[in-house]
Amino acid sequence: MLRLVSASDPAWVGRALAHLEDVLLDHAHAEKKAAGTAVTLLFQYPEQTALLEPLARLAREELAHFEEVLRVLAARGLAFRRRRASPYAGRLHQLVRGSEPERLVDRLLCAAVIEARSCERFALLADALAERDRELAAWYRALHAAEARHHGTYVRLADGIASEAAVRARLAEIVDHEARVLAALPPAPGLHH
Repeated sequence: MLRLVSASDPAWVGRALAHLEDVLLDHAHAEKKAAGTAVTLLFQYPEQTALLEPLARLAREELAHFEEVLRVLAARGLAFRRRRASPYAGRLHQLVRGSEPERLVDRLLCAAVIEARSCERFALLADALAERDRELAAWYRALHAAEARHHGTYVRLADGIASEAAVRARLAEIVDHEARVLAALPPAPGLHH
């Protein structure tokens, strides 16, 4: 079950379809960042042995998704290029506490929420593309399932660091914050705008 308190603005789908090239490019960067997040956590928390294998699997899967998006871009004649990052993740991470183990819990939960938002938006894209581009719709539907799994993995990893009650309480605070962050961003077609 995704733990989000707000749904994407219905107008987002129209913007995304009108700027599908931007969505795909943003998606490629998001997958690359997601792999980087998992690897960074591996390096920064080597003593947390319960995190190592799940994060390694996540990093590999995110990199595989990055490669898939690169192939989709190439098949459409689109080049991967630099892109200015959305302030979404940075603003979401402003809530991360400074002391451990709370910092680790918050970082895991922020990653979970980012995965949940991607999951929600992939489902919206899959539905919107169903008649227009069945192949891309099917691909987004498959990615939707992966993002939901990643969301659950990050929440379970946080449960291994703190009590389930503490994790659920903190997750509620983070999803409330995420809803405010998302609402404050200017309308754009990206995955996390």
